[in-house]
Amino acid sequence: MLNKTYPYYLANIAVAANTDLEVTDKFSGEVATRVAMADAAAIDKAIGYAVEAMPAMRAFPPFKRQAVLEHCVKRFRERYDELALALCIEAGKPINDSKGEVTRLIDTFKVAAEESVRIDGEIINLEISPRAKGYHGYVKRVPIGPCSFISPFNFPLNLTAHKVAPAIAAGVPFVLKPASRTPVGALIMGEILAETDLPKGAFSILPAHRDGADLFTTDERFKLLSFTGSPAVGWELKKKAGKKKVILELGGNAAAIVDGDQGGKLDYVVDRLAFGAFYQSGQSCIGVQRILVHAKIYDALREKLIAKTKSLIMGDPKDEKTFVGPMISESESNRLAGWMESAVQAGAKIVAGGKVEGAMFEATLLEGVKRDTDLYRKEAFGPVAILERFDDFDAALATVNDSDFGLQAGVFTDSLAHAHRAWDLLDVGGVVINDVPSFRVDNMPYGGVKDSGLGREGVRYAIEDMTEMRLMVMRETW
Repeated sequence: MLNKTYPYYLANIAVAANTDLEVTDKFSGEVATRVAMADAAAIDKAIGYAVEAMPAMRAFPPFKRQAVLEHCVKRFRERYDELALALCIEAGKPINDSKGEVTRLIDTFKVAAEESVRIDGEIINLEISPRAKGYHGYVKRVPIGPCSFISPFNFPLNLTAHKVAPAIAAGVPFVLKPASRTPVGALIMGEILAETDLPKGAFSILPAHRDGADLFTTDERFKLLSFTGSPAVGWELKKKAGKKKVILELGGNAAAIVDGDQGGKLDYVVDRLAFGAFYQSGQSCIGVQRILVHAKIYDALREKLIAKTKSLIMGDPKDEKTFVGPMISESESNRLAGWMESAVQAGAKIVAGGKVEGAMFEATLLEGVKRDTDLYRKEAFGPVAILERFDDFDAALATVNDSDFGLQAGVFTDSLAHAHRAWDLLDVGGVVINDVPSFRVDNMPYGGVKDSGLGREGVRYAIEDMTEMRLMVMRETW
């Protein structure tokens, strides 16, 4: 069960300002808890505190930053079950997936603790011509300044961790706006951070409605905005962000290619495809949306994938047998159902699933989906996948690239040549060989191209964005 109410965190301090934000149990639809909601005045104060904290954060040494991160790891482990249940309730995420996300939260903070004490610089040889004789160059990385973070509903623990943990490691103060549908995990994180000796103003965690949170984007006191969410919102925020650096982790309609040499491995391939397409109700920006299968094995894979899809259990996310829980809201379910119906009217066929009731959307597989439909072109962000066949590997690569998005892609193949060709030609941020594009480890560079975003997450890469290079040139004699 969740607490009756949760405060927000302003300059490291819990503030029970109100109980204005209702957080629902996404399966039952009932109010599960109430959370304090920040107004513009609180956000403005938080930014001011973050600016004031900058000198203390610069002086906060790496071993102390590491100690803060290690404390978080310890406390997350102690509160593992609480964090998992909170996530299950507020996001409707099946409990097994929720536990997996808590594990990734811990992993991300562990990696950040390790990286916090190895933010190194370099020595540059400047003697490239006679005029530079006796000059030496040195580069170090310094904190960029106060940062603004906006995190999404679908991975409210781990995607928040990918902003917060690198910020602590880099020594930057931050103000975080968690998703208003799923703020509880971030507030528990704030409770744990408040137990540490971070300088006052080092962090604020402020749930706020989107229309009241313009300061997270427009305030020039922030030196970086990191946003994870929908492409439409992300690119609009970039327009408003002004001079600050902007990191965008946005959407996708990820594809998986199954090469013709995979006939002896279909059980493994099908298990991974079903996982990638339908885990946490398909609400992942790297969820498998398009499945391209070589004609030689198409019929055999189709039969197995249909059976696998029909076997997935949908229901109460608190039940460990449940694989597909509710979508985040009935409105999102209705939106996807409308796209599916339009695709069917245009000639597509539902070969598994297709039932929708409220926020519950059955794991669904279609074939024959026209490439100009919303279901094919846009990000489904729900438990729907599309099957199509191909005869030529290069043509399949071209089909994957025929998208406004470019986050990750998966390729199942035994051909090293095909693996390298995919890596060379796919216009995406990451190519995963012999697994689904949904695969992510929390220290790898993660991000996309085209409408999928700007920049990379992954702790070390986020630290690079949250720091700037500062050069010192020293003349040997004068």
